[in-house]
Amino acid sequence: MIRAAIAGATGYAGAELVRILSGHPQVTLTALTSRQFAGMPFGKVFPGMNGIVDIPCEELTPEQLCNKADVVFTALPHKLPMQIAPELIRRGVRVVDLSADFRFSNVSEYEAHYQPHTAQELLKQAVYGLSEVYTEQIRQARIIGNPGCYPTSVLLPLIPLLKKNLTDTSTIIADSKSGVSGAGRSPSLTSHFCEVAESFKAYKAASHRHNPEMDEVLSREAGESVHITFVPHLIPMSRGMLTTIYAALKQDISEAEIRECIREFYAGRPFVRVCSEGSMPNTLHVRGTNFCDIGVKVDKKAKRLVLISAIDNLVKGAAGQAVQNMNLMFGLDEAVGLKGVPYPL
Repeated sequence: MIRAAIAGATGYAGAELVRILSGHPQVTLTALTSRQFAGMPFGKVFPGMNGIVDIPCEELTPEQLCNKADVVFTALPHKLPMQIAPELIRRGVRVVDLSADFRFSNVSEYEAHYQPHTAQELLKQAVYGLSEVYTEQIRQARIIGNPGCYPTSVLLPLIPLLKKNLTDTSTIIADSKSGVSGAGRSPSLTSHFCEVAESFKAYKAASHRHNPEMDEVLSREAGESVHITFVPHLIPMSRGMLTTIYAALKQDISEAEIRECIREFYAGRPFVRVCSEGSMPNTLHVRGTNFCDIGVKVDKKAKRLVLISAIDNLVKGAAGQAVQNMNLMFGLDEAVGLKGVPYPL
């Protein structure tokens, strides 16, 4: 059995990790940390888990986690994981980090949008955890930079087409809508019920911190410098993410050929589903799952491609992909513990 610890277990992504890992047949949860709820059983923090996971939360102490875990999921705010990861790695524990601390290859890009990086040597070892794209690197990795939710929803549809040189990379626009859980569990005015209910708004247009993360990966996969225009939106639902991507096509190609390109790239991968002709993704159909559903439409008059993806921002966009990466790191089937059947409604 894999001994797993979750640092930051009482945030939304951390709690989702607890939910998934508590049902994983090859994992034993051995430690949950929470500064705010130290000493309190997890099932009292989240009553839905009462009687299922009653491990008491504890203060974060890297040395204790090393003694209890084979893998530590760091579901912590940016800056904290880089402070504890070096000790964990030094003592042979693998790390899956859900913050941005280990997502960038270019440290100057990270520092330009976050803060000074204090574990740059470890950053060089980190693998970007887009499970379906960097599978072999993830299998060998000791530390994973788990992708952000917005990047996951943008990168999975685009990368197969960039590798085939089918789109003009200078024309890519991504328009994303996220449920409020993407803002985290800490209360704030922007996520207050009265501010969100009956509201639909854009925020951080063309200035979101996930933009450089996407640019770096797309540039690597396209073999040229890529900068996309990215505009996120907040919608009044608890979880879910829908992304619409627009790009000019370089050649006359049909929707069927584009769907086949994506299907071929992800052949054998259980969590990417390409919608059939006339069907489009819906956040309802991926809620609580690790699926990414992708739809395709070609505006023939404009020679413009429209890609639409739907994910659960807390699962495929965070905790589910983190578990998928853990599975790959430990030589398991990538879908173990993630095979929950979607709700029909």
